[in-house]
Amino acid sequence: MRLDREILKALPKRRADSHKGTYGKVLCAAGSKNMAGAAYLSAFAAYRTGAGLVRILTPEDNRVILQQLLPEAVLTTFDPSDPDRSVWREALEWADTAAVGPGLGREPWAAALVETVMEEYHRPLVVDADGLNHLAAAPEFLRAHQGPVIVTPHAGEFSRLTGLPIEDFAGRLPEAASRFAASMGCVCVLKGAPSAVAAPDGRNWVNTTGNHGMSTGGSGDVLTGIIAGLLGQGTPPLEAALLGVWLHGRAGDLAAGTEGTYGLMARHLIGCLPGAMEDKGENHI
Repeated sequence: MRLDREILKALPKRRADSHKGTYGKVLCAAGSKNMAGAAYLSAFAAYRTGAGLVRILTPEDNRVILQQLLPEAVLTTFDPSDPDRSVWREALEWADTAAVGPGLGREPWAAALVETVMEEYHRPLVVDADGLNHLAAAPEFLRAHQGPVIVTPHAGEFSRLTGLPIEDFAGRLPEAASRFAASMGCVCVLKGAPSAVAAPDGRNWVNTTGNHGMSTGGSGDVLTGIIAGLLGQGTPPLEAALLGVWLHGRAGDLAAGTEGTYGLMARHLIGCLPGAMEDKGENHI
């Protein structure tokens, strides 16, 4: 099936009598030393998609830069050389939805964080980037996970998750995503040109938005934040994935119109998100 602007009907409603708690608490477990940008982009995108509160769980190295880049976010930091899992658990208990993986790296503490999330967090969850790389080394955590989960691999991450060479599924992303989603009981967003989204029952969609200017560092972190922001507002997981992919591409198309495709950067996608969502008009109840 083709994923088109009809998916805008899934945009979460906005209430005239709302407050920040109305639109959900999103946790972004992201970033590592020298990778604060991944945490920033995913958390900022969650806010720009409409989440009420966004909290970043990240190593202490990132505290100052993230407080400067995104003062609206709540920060919970830890020492990666001796992490206290009770800090992680408190942050997870706080969250209505969570995203794990952007910029985490491959260190043992990051593997332990992903393990904790997969074993103990049962609300809507997005797993991306290094979260997927750690799952590739321990796929049993995904198979055994209890609760709705959306995975967002690019071709390399999908190859590591499945053990398949990229050439085995290149050009057949919808079918590959469907097989994986059905086998793991998850929603799979297999990023490509175009991206494919598959449901646990095997149905799949091919996106119709986006352009080659989005082939730039941080673009995937933005998608993770968009989907998490939608989940935080109560959008069901499959609809959040479908709408998130379409909005991400639509924001990229709007950004290409002003920035061109050579100079398009991930931050431009975030800047164009409000316009991508406003195509449907106001959505109040």
